[in-house]
Amino acid sequence: MVQSKGLSSGTLAKAAEVSPDTIRHYEKIGVLPRASRTVSGYRVYPANSVERVLVVQRALRIGFTLAELAEVLKARDAGGVPCHRVYELAQGKLKAIEADIEALKRTKRYLQKVLADWEERTQRAGPGQQSHLLYSLGEAVKNAGLTANQFRRRNRS
Repeated sequence: MVQSKGLSSGTLAKAAEVSPDTIRHYEKIGVLPRASRTVSGYRVYPANSVERVLVVQRALRIGFTLAELAEVLKARDAGGVPCHRVYELAQGKLKAIEADIEALKRTKRYLQKVLADWEERTQRAGPGQQSHLLYSLGEAVKNAGLTANQFRRRNRS
């Protein structure tokens, strides 16, 4: 156990603009190395932990998962050089984003067709008459030769 040198989880959390629960979670999953403990049992992190949490936050913003970050950071902490792995993961993120963009483009084209159909249906319907817009979606999907799940975004796990 150490004396009170370094950063408490609350101080680290405040400096990195995350919650103390986030700091504890990062430690639990291996994104942050295990903290030292004071005589009274409080966690104490080295000052460079702020930069580590900020790196994790930036990596999360571009699509890395906590599991991926834990993997590469543990390898780095053990003396490894996971740079190629990080690069491969980032390439995968870009491919997933490109696939999502294509799926969104397909969804946009489909929605434009649906809206054109709905405009006609609402114009044909008399005052107080239902146009059955949502129910017409099944027919539109069938007529387009599509399946409903073609428009779902991929899970990026």
